[in-house]
Amino acid sequence: MILYISPIPTAFIQRDIEMLSPTFRIVHLNFTANPYLLPFFLVFQFFQLLVLLPFTKKYLCFFAGYHTIIPVLFGKLFGKKVIIECGGTDAMHLPKIDYGNYRKKWLKKATVYSFKNCSLILPVSNSLVKSTYTYDPESPKKQGLLHLIPDLKTKIQVVYNGFDEQFWADDQRNKTPFSFVTVATGISKKNRALVKGIDLILEMAKTFPSYSFTIIGDKNFQTSLPNVTVMPSLSQKEIREVYRDSQFYLQLSYSEGFPNALAEAMLCGCVPIGSDVGEIAKIIGETGFILPRKDFQLLHDLISKLDTIDLKMLRINAAKRIKENFNYALRKEKLIAILK
Repeated sequence: MILYISPIPTAFIQRDIEMLSPTFRIVHLNFTANPYLLPFFLVFQFFQLLVLLPFTKKYLCFFAGYHTIIPVLFGKLFGKKVIIECGGTDAMHLPKIDYGNYRKKWLKKATVYSFKNCSLILPVSNSLVKSTYTYDPESPKKQGLLHLIPDLKTKIQVVYNGFDEQFWADDQRNKTPFSFVTVATGISKKNRALVKGIDLILEMAKTFPSYSFTIIGDKNFQTSLPNVTVMPSLSQKEIREVYRDSQFYLQLSYSEGFPNALAEAMLCGCVPIGSDVGEIAKIIGETGFILPRKDFQLLHDLISKLDTIDLKMLRINAAKRIKENFNYALRKEKLIAILK
């Protein structure tokens, strides 16, 4: 049995579980993101893991943090392999926007302890291993595990996310001209909105009032702009419908590891526009547009030129790039080989 441990339930975690379940017996245990419940959940998790110990072969954890302390400890005490999938916030330190595990003393200690003492680290992108951050000159340049934990000796193996091209597929419908979409959860909190680049998107909406913008993921987020539609969290099928109707996907994040929604939207024929952080530029390649640094004038100039571009060809190439480079079957094959 493999215990899959995560801080919160997400679509990409569910995708991994569905990917691995035909081959392994997977038991999924969720932790909590509520700091007030942390002591209770640490005690509860200890007894969960103790009861399941005789049946547990390996621990697979998404992100490092408080929820990985006890699995790593059990792994060391009882000779169980502990694998941590590094996803983003656990390999970034951006104090200007209050983002990353390393901004808080005890969360940093939990993260560093977990990475140093687990068996294997599986980042979803190379940028999370070691990278130079240039999107905002006011933020620390040295990012990634090897910069933030210089004495880290744990083995690291990058395994990119993979996407189901049968489900996330462009049905070739006519898209609404100059329609932009982004998926961002938790953006009713200011720092989360900054992480996801919502400030830039709202500025775009003000500047281009004839263009339409859709933000999916947080029903509590509010804006008075008439050309911005805010939608709550949606099912995968509902999100796919929005992608198929939209001409562009915006990933103007201040920080990202490997944004799943970007790749899914590209498969559905959205032309991507992304910030030069994390793996975004590699995902997009030559099939869309990259904002090199957080500068609205640069973004304005980029958006102003869209009506001069062959968008039909970019639409085709965007989907093709994800199919060829970030394949669901390839991620599945690599994860299964690692877990056997």
